[in-house]
Amino acid sequence: MSRYENSGVSNAGDMAKRRFPGRLCRGHGIPGRKYGVIYRSVLMENLQYVANMALGFFGYFVFIYIFIKLWEYMYRTPEELIAGYSKEQMIWYVMMTEMMWFGSNASAVGRQVKTDIRGGNIAYLMNKPYHYTLYILAKYTGEWSIRLPMYAGLAVVIGTVMVGAIPGFRLITVPAMALCILFGLTINAVFKICIGLLSFWIEDATPFQWLYDKLILVVGTIFPIEIFPRALQPFFKLTPIYTVCYGPAKLIVDFQPAKCVEILAAQAVYLAAGCGLMFFVYRKGVKKLYVNGG
Repeated sequence: MSRYENSGVSNAGDMAKRRFPGRLCRGHGIPGRKYGVIYRSVLMENLQYVANMALGFFGYFVFIYIFIKLWEYMYRTPEELIAGYSKEQMIWYVMMTEMMWFGSNASAVGRQVKTDIRGGNIAYLMNKPYHYTLYILAKYTGEWSIRLPMYAGLAVVIGTVMVGAIPGFRLITVPAMALCILFGLTINAVFKICIGLLSFWIEDATPFQWLYDKLILVVGTIFPIEIFPRALQPFFKLTPIYTVCYGPAKLIVDFQPAKCVEILAAQAVYLAAGCGLMFFVYRKGVKKLYVNGG
């Protein structure tokens, strides 16, 4: 767990100023530069707590071990297919989605936004020389940039030893898979920020975060979309589920160029729409804060 995960966003900002003195101010007129400084400062800080992050490996291993045994029981013969997935593909699918779930720790994003708004810290942060929501994204990306590769390495070791290699896997497809994972994690964070920003109007957005997390977890993370009734599958493909977890994991276990283009296009649409919604909700929330006198 990051040292700054629950200590307020301003801590990371102050840390960035100490580590890179003057760069935030000099980069104020260059779009994206200041967020790169924030990303690097959080990344370097999290490198000092790698051992603490590794403690979560046990929980991941137990979870994956249970699902390996579950799917081994469900598949009566090695050649059997369930919803078009072989036993190896199904287990690797769950391992990859859970790798993204454990490695990203996206729940921290919603908690951070909720805490800043309910605690009043947002009145201080929104006057900083950066956009608050982009700051949260940069900080979050710096955190999972350490966690995710660690869990990915663990997943590869567990999968290779207990399941075997992914059928038909090709190293040449890794860049496209990595891009899909990057977009998926960013889209998930954007929507969690949007939900957290509801705290401007309601007492606590936690119930909405819980509903969103459970929807993503059950539909698309633990089970691929093809498991569910055919009538529901087109609906699921219109939700963030398709771009956040299902799409990246699907490409890992069964890469197809046409499917990759389809998923990347859907992710681009969702990322643009999600960012537009995030900026709109934030602007409305800040306006409400000004009207009410902070």
